[in-house]
Amino acid sequence: MVSFPVLNDIRATVRKIPKGKVSTYGDVARAAGYPGRARQVVWALQRARGLPWHRVVGAGGKILLPGESGLEQRLRLETEGVKFRGGRVWMEKHQYKRYANLEDQ
Repeated sequence: MVSFPVLNDIRATVRKIPKGKVSTYGDVARAAGYPGRARQVVWALQRARGLPWHRVVGAGGKILLPGESGLEQRLRLETEGVKFRGGRVWMEKHQYKRYANLEDQ
């Protein structure tokens, strides 16, 4: 189980991802101060309302959600102007660099 402070830190980090940008689960975990805890990011997003959950993707820009949820994520991102190359987000253009350049602590 994930503690409330961890959940709050992760959710605050996700809220800072601007429209038209994406971050990976791993990058969000690092930016929130929890390197190596990408699964906790997934857990936090599943249990929260009102977050821009669609801006968090798998490594390399892959949408990891299955079926209609994955389609909804892609449509939400496209609505914000995010471009895709094949089935992945064009990370060179849309990755939120503020989080991508953090190193494991």
